[in-house]
Amino acid sequence: MARTAQRVEDLIDEDPDMRDALRTVLDRAEDGRVAWGDVSDDLTSGQWGRLIERGVLEKTDGEGCEINDPGDVAAVVGGASAASVADGGTTTASATDTSTSSDVDIDDEDSSWSVYDKMAAVGALGLFAGYSLPNIRNAIASALDIGLGPLEQALPFYAVILVLALFTGLYSTILQDNLMDTSKMAKYQERLQEIQEREKEAKERDDEEALDRIQEEKMEAMGDNLGMFKEQFRPMVWIMLLTIPVFLWMYWMILEHPGELGSMVIPLVGEREWTAGVAGPIQVWIVWYFLCSMGFTQVIRKTFNIQTTPDTG
Repeated sequence: MARTAQRVEDLIDEDPDMRDALRTVLDRAEDGRVAWGDVSDDLTSGQWGRLIERGVLEKTDGEGCEINDPGDVAAVVGGASAASVADGGTTTASATDTSTSSDVDIDDEDSSWSVYDKMAAVGALGLFAGYSLPNIRNAIASALDIGLGPLEQALPFYAVILVLALFTGLYSTILQDNLMDTSKMAKYQERLQEIQEREKEAKERDDEEALDRIQEEKMEAMGDNLGMFKEQFRPMVWIMLLTIPVFLWMYWMILEHPGELGSMVIPLVGEREWTAGVAGPIQVWIVWYFLCSMGFTQVIRKTFNIQTTPDTG
């Protein structure tokens, strides 16, 4: 698999002596299996441990270990790059090339927001002020009422909220699908899971040297958490920029027209006014909106086969 080839390439980049160590393992393996006693005269215990730690060698039920994807290992040891192995090619890497290849670049630079993303974030934060400042709320809601007013006059208020939930759920899903790189997020998670697996195996072997290296790698990988957060939050600023005005309009309608919008019959609770609390301080209109929004969002994702979570399978 390409993953094994990448691990071998990383090992060689970190320690060029690992190329000779891998050659020895390949030469002395029989049917893809090799034991420590077969290579102990040419490999150090640290090199052997790193091969197991990185998943190039896998312990079996019997004695010794099995080489994962020996063909890919031999190709990289012979000079092929992990990328060419993944593509099924035989392009060799330059002996002076110490960079690593990855199907997904997870550098923080690639996760940087554009100027427009940052402007959207500032705009969304500014709109939050509308919840506590009546002047801002009234100005935004009055502008939206030009378009939403006729809808409110034609439909009961519960149906208006339902329509708005459908609309916001639609563009929220589209924004997530277009702005969130799920393959990059999957790469973040895959790297963190791999480190955890290697740490567990090193603890089982009581390999202090490997644990020290893994601890350093974990510290370096902490930046991945920031990268994942940036990837997840990028579409959220655009969603908030478009959704907060809709919320402000609904809030404004309830405040400006108390008693004129009817009420809502809630199962197991009964008829309640829109401003009545249902779950603690959470009011009826908010609960109804989120129920409609979550339902429509799931239907939209299933209908258009849109995935907004990373696939690490």
